[in-house]
Amino acid sequence: MKTEINWNDFEKIDIRVGTILEAKPFERARNPSYKLVIDFGEEIGIKKSSAQITVLYQPEDIIGKQVIAIVNFPKKQIADFMSECLVLGAVGDNKEVTLLTVNFPSKNGIPIG
Repeated sequence: MKTEINWNDFEKIDIRVGTILEAKPFERARNPSYKLVIDFGEEIGIKKSSAQITVLYQPEDIIGKQVIAIVNFPKKQIADFMSECLVLGAVGDNKEVTLLTVNFPSKNGIPIG
């Protein structure tokens, strides 16, 4: 278990719903990954992310899928790609990642809280 945080810490995290527009293999990444382009609606816009989700997902299967992501982390350079958000998922024992999604279609950019 990680260190306990307080409510003020949690309020700093901007977690939103977005729709995956593009998903492509990220061949220059150290670990098998996809390059994702995600629409977070008018307020936030389009963001890119590198996601290590190749065990359970094929790129063509996740286009149009709504995911949950943290959108206010600093950008991170990964090889020749700038990742602008962190897509959230449940990480299994063998490092397989199950994406966190919504049960019903939601407006892109809607906050999670």
